[in-house]
Amino acid sequence: MNTLFTWLGNKDLENMRPEQNAAISTIAIKSGTPFDKIVILANKDEGKWSSFEKYLKKKMAIIGRPSEDIKIYNANISSPIDYPSIAIETEQWLNKLSEQSETLSINLTSGTPAMSTLSVLIGKGKTNIRFVQATPKNELIETNIPIDFGKEYVKSASKSIASKASSMPKSSKAFDGISAKSESMKEVISKAKIIAKSELPTLILGDTGTGKEVMAKAIHNASLRAGKPMRAVNCGAFPESIIESTLFGHVKGAFTGASGDKLGLFEQVDGGTLFLDEVGELTPAIQVKLLRVLQEQEFERLGSNKTLKVDIRVIAATHRNLIEMVEKGDFREDLFYRLAVGIIKLPSLRERKEDITALVEHFTNEINSAGDKHPDYKSKIISEKGIKFINSQPWHGNIRELWNTLNRAFLWSEKQVVTDSDISDAMIVRAKKSEEAEVTLMLGQTIDLNENIELYKKKYILAALKATGNSLTKTKDMLGFTHHQTLKGWMEKLGIEIPK
Repeated sequence: MNTLFTWLGNKDLENMRPEQNAAISTIAIKSGTPFDKIVILANKDEGKWSSFEKYLKKKMAIIGRPSEDIKIYNANISSPIDYPSIAIETEQWLNKLSEQSETLSINLTSGTPAMSTLSVLIGKGKTNIRFVQATPKNELIETNIPIDFGKEYVKSASKSIASKASSMPKSSKAFDGISAKSESMKEVISKAKIIAKSELPTLILGDTGTGKEVMAKAIHNASLRAGKPMRAVNCGAFPESIIESTLFGHVKGAFTGASGDKLGLFEQVDGGTLFLDEVGELTPAIQVKLLRVLQEQEFERLGSNKTLKVDIRVIAATHRNLIEMVEKGDFREDLFYRLAVGIIKLPSLRERKEDITALVEHFTNEINSAGDKHPDYKSKIISEKGIKFINSQPWHGNIRELWNTLNRAFLWSEKQVVTDSDISDAMIVRAKKSEEAEVTLMLGQTIDLNENIELYKKKYILAALKATGNSLTKTKDMLGFTHHQTLKGWMEKLGIEIPK
């Protein structure tokens, strides 16, 4: 997604009536790459905002550029020259938009000098930002600012690294950025490409951390709605009252604190795609309203009786067993079948081992790219033994666990070559299960207990060897042996040999 961030200038409003271009319209029209989203901040002339939005949307529609996602937002600042409040507002928006966008363009012409200065100071710490200006003759200029801004620059760059590490990595549009050397992922992508061309609701299943949102974005970007907005919401992150307002919006007075009307996500992405992550967490009441939208493409805002029509494609995802939830009555059967028209099942990372090396290479480039904006950072690589160690791990947290582990390893290591030990130290050790599965036997059944015990011994030793990269010392410690000879004796008895 390509985004334009700008403040609303006096000249932009003055030129609106005679329908003459000023900075914002010039940049939006003449940018080599069309903007999917235009975010405009303002703190005065609120009565003219709606007219300016309509004016700019009309300009974009006439030349065939995206015009749906253009909006003016109220800037919570003390004054147009108050640096502290402008800095807070600018930092919040740039952090958010930089994470959402492939490219984020910042207009330096509109607004006060304080607004432009802080946009540069904070924006320089991001990896995907460009600065643009418009001349008095309505010419577009892309501006390179090769200046080190000292502490503010370092602070912004550090926050960018932290934000990058705490989120899932980005992928390029459609399916090009998804590693698919394994047969399991090739089959998934082949199926997803077919689903993308349709208008069908889609349900993405898979363990936590397998990249369900990345797949949803790829499906959207490969669909006929690619030029329209896409939004994502985690259905399990909010209580029922907030998720209802988030999805469907509300009117003034709908509840305590509702000081004005608010558009929900269904209205915001009309014509586009809405991604409902962890859809299994929705309450029965919200499930009913969602079913109606899927069936009738209509709904009401919270606190209103006015029916609104929308054209939305819904992509949902969950790590839960929805069939089991349907049988227990926790999830509506009719909603399940409405969502599960197109189904994508993402394999866990341990089921697609062939993709791990390519993922590691991609993540390494992303981490280095974010880190390179920090003046003290030096790009790093992973040793051959480190790659082998990574491939030997089960990665129960899937892609997210791998991504976070690599970020920690790169952060903690002061060397330019990240080793297997660095990666091992960066991994989070999972707690043991407090209770073992109950054993049940039927009358008359016979069990060779010694044979089962030997089998479990062998399985645990092999698993420990794999997890430690065949290190006898680490395997000994992992399994609680006091001496190497004890471990070696068990291995010899069980016929276990370390691969050369």
